[in-house]
Amino acid sequence: MLGEERDRGQEGDISSAHQALYARFWPGLRAFAGAADLLRAVAALGWTVVLASSASGRDLQMMRRILDADDAVTTATSADDVEAGKPAPDLVRAALDKAGARAEEAVFIGDTVWDVQSAATAGVPCIAVLSGGWSELNLRAAGAVEVREDAATLLTGLAHSSLGHPPTERAA
Repeated sequence: MLGEERDRGQEGDISSAHQALYARFWPGLRAFAGAADLLRAVAALGWTVVLASSASGRDLQMMRRILDADDAVTTATSADDVEAGKPAPDLVRAALDKAGARAEEAVFIGDTVWDVQSAATAGVPCIAVLSGGWSELNLRAAGAVEVREDAATLLTGLAHSSLGHPPTERAA
């Protein structure tokens, strides 16, 4: 929102203010319906589940507690692990590195245009869900290979999605 010409010397203060404000809302945060079950189903199919969030490591830890699906999550990466956030591909590439996977062996799930662009630039197909406030048209224009209503809908149609075929079944 601040643009490329912003005073970068203020980024630390802005980030601290954002984190303090966000932390006030932690007690009211809830996981999306079906999200934890989706991660468990994907892991059961043989996928390595890596959470890749633009959030800080501290915020990601809080979100992981709320999600309550660490039994399905192999590892995670956050904004603390990369130079540039989405739409740069850094976060997706860091997730690939942590999973020990190549782009063609992965599928990314995201809910913003920046998620889709980040995955596309890293060479990873992206399934978009509409929970991020973006329209299907915007997400498809950004490169989403599939768009689903939400995590629960993706879970229900998992067998017919890009995630329905584990990496061992995908073409090399």
